[in-house]
Amino acid sequence: MSKPLVAIVGRPNVGKSTLFNKLVGKRIAIVEDMPGVTRDRIYGDATWLTHSFTVIDTGGIELVREDVISQQIRRQAELAIEMADVILFLVDGREGMTADDENVADMLRRSQKPIVLAVNKVDAPKFEDSAYDFYSLGLGTPITISSAQALGLGDLLDEIVKGFPVQEEENEGPQVRQIAVVGKPNVGKSSLVNAILGDDRTIVSDVPGTTRDAIDTPFSHKGQQYVLVDTAGIRRKRAIEDATVERYSVIRSLGAIRRADVTLIVVDAEQGLSEQDVRIAGYVHEEGKASVLIVNKWDLIEKDTHTMHKFKTQLANDLAFMSYVPMLFISAKTGQRVNQVLHYVEDVYAQTSMRITTGTLNDILNEAVTVTQPPSDKGRRLKIYYATQVAICPPTFVLKVNDPALMHFSYERYLENYFRKSFGLTGTPIRLYIRPRGHEEEKK
Repeated sequence: MSKPLVAIVGRPNVGKSTLFNKLVGKRIAIVEDMPGVTRDRIYGDATWLTHSFTVIDTGGIELVREDVISQQIRRQAELAIEMADVILFLVDGREGMTADDENVADMLRRSQKPIVLAVNKVDAPKFEDSAYDFYSLGLGTPITISSAQALGLGDLLDEIVKGFPVQEEENEGPQVRQIAVVGKPNVGKSSLVNAILGDDRTIVSDVPGTTRDAIDTPFSHKGQQYVLVDTAGIRRKRAIEDATVERYSVIRSLGAIRRADVTLIVVDAEQGLSEQDVRIAGYVHEEGKASVLIVNKWDLIEKDTHTMHKFKTQLANDLAFMSYVPMLFISAKTGQRVNQVLHYVEDVYAQTSMRITTGTLNDILNEAVTVTQPPSDKGRRLKIYYATQVAICPPTFVLKVNDPALMHFSYERYLENYFRKSFGLTGTPIRLYIRPRGHEEEKK
């Protein structure tokens, strides 16, 4: 299940970026007391109680202005609204309700998404009465906050998480798998999609996405239902600065990764792994998605008995942070090994959705600690009391220890590798969270 998305929207200079920074706990968005500073959408992850979600900061919406910059900012905000599960509509309590607020409210109502109305900059009693004016927008009870002073954020977050989609319990039987096909332009993504669909598909319908570059195609194979998402090629940011339409397409491609169950990362065998390929793979890894590295155009490579081994070694070196990812060498043009793609998809999906019993997990943890003792610092040694699995997709574990500061990065990596050796977990990232004993567990 992908993280819920919360889009912060509103007219310019109401404090969206300040609130964004407070929610994600980092100074990511540029905060400046002038309109138009935030033009592109900025993503950041946040948590509240047991909820983990992604926040999108957007530029200020000015529906009455028609200059190029205002149109681009508005389009970016519209895309954020399309992708969001909950919309956080921010208004300025000091300035009071404006015609621009009413225009934005009209646009948001048409989205038919859950909307939370927050009245910002209410850090003194004299500004509280202005909140009542916003009842007339018909968007429910306004919540008064001060993002700069972090006032009222708890009540705001309580209201936000109420709008998150209900995660359905896992049922027996086949579930629909979302497969995103991503990579640079011209590596053969569409050819791969066509090759997969060519022989085995039972197409229910060809449903285009909300933009022209991401096409969702439902199909079935051996009784399993899939949705295959063909995405636009993701180029380096500096290569698309002036290509507005393509920039939107890249955003949609990144959105496809976020909602995917499995991601196929397609690279060109002739070109090898480029810096941009590594960047795309890193995004998939950071999103916690199970993945398969598809090396396409293998038919164009001159080969001997050692060629594939050399390629695998080089790719493993270049993608050291994704040592868990399986590689499949194919030719979408000739069909070579394309019939194995869905086998790989099912395998990595089984790994990323694996649940390990607490008893078995702690047996392996104790074995790992016995083989290599935990590190110590200034006479204090790390003690690991127990581990529990708190989530799947990706497998997420909480380790209860005496002092998280004693957990060295290298030992954490050792434990991750030991879990992989013991349980497999091929094709999926692993998340380890180190908590002091007695700390309330947070499900990620």
